[in-house]
Amino acid sequence: MYQCMLEAGAAVVDYDMHFREREQILLRNGNDEALRSAPTLHRLAMETYDAFLHIRAPFNLREGQNAPQERSKIRQEAMKPVSKAYSERTASKAMVRGLCQYPTDAAAQEAGMSLSEYEDFVFGACKLFAHDPKAEWLKVRQSQQKIVDHLNQCSDIRYVSQDTDIRFSTKGRTWINSDGRANMPSGEVFTGPVEDSVQGEIYFSYPGLYMGHEVENVRLWVKDGLVERWEATRGKDFLDYIFSLPGARRFGEAAIGTNYDINRITKNILFDEKIGGSIHMAVGQSYLHTGGLNESTVHWDMITDMTQCGEIWADGALIYEKGKFKAL
Repeated sequence: MYQCMLEAGAAVVDYDMHFREREQILLRNGNDEALRSAPTLHRLAMETYDAFLHIRAPFNLREGQNAPQERSKIRQEAMKPVSKAYSERTASKAMVRGLCQYPTDAAAQEAGMSLSEYEDFVFGACKLFAHDPKAEWLKVRQSQQKIVDHLNQCSDIRYVSQDTDIRFSTKGRTWINSDGRANMPSGEVFTGPVEDSVQGEIYFSYPGLYMGHEVENVRLWVKDGLVERWEATRGKDFLDYIFSLPGARRFGEAAIGTNYDINRITKNILFDEKIGGSIHMAVGQSYLHTGGLNESTVHWDMITDMTQCGEIWADGALIYEKGKFKAL
């Protein structure tokens, strides 16, 4: 990787290597000053570097499950300026970023696969088995551009499925074509809903994993953009905690998954949010390049299947049915 970066023209390449239970050790052993101090080199990178590549290779996806909530809150507040710099500089393209996954035993086990099965899944989702992967992603870019061009002419969006009927405005907001230039794998289109426009009820049929906590069968009731009530058959206490955090009861993202090479849940949001025939909405922080304004230390994508009876309406017209876009 170091050699590839230099061959690409980088003048300086720095590394930040994670190790097992790094954050857990900090939360368990750090004093107040340590919890409130953002990492100097990471902050410098987010504020000044031209490019940032994050390769996920987890040891343990449940590492933070039992972290003390109050200490976690202190740490999240300390990281807010760093996250803000990252959001602003990636939105303005002052910093190019990439996010990808290296297959590990922990991720394979969470997905319910052997390591070799998970490797095949990851490589397939990234189109690496294709004769020309780059050409395949350029096809994705072209097909999804038609979708975002249409959606960017609309202002009223409605998601309808079993136990879901939620609508929101995208007036003045931008739909983004996620086509492999930032995340790998990719395959989604997304925007930031007008914060106080979200109305209705949404049920998330897929389980979610966030901060080491798993939730299932989440239902949210929303009025004037605010999540007023929530239920879950598993993880309700963790939902209570999340929704106690500033900005977490408003939505920062609404999206549609389009990668049909991803056809199962793996409890890894980098893949799960792209599932072809699904939609997701994220509570918390907005992506600035969509025009979203919500601020939060949380950005939690929750996903629901649309292949059975799902519909998406845009300005009163049916544009998507049972997990597929109609001709636009």
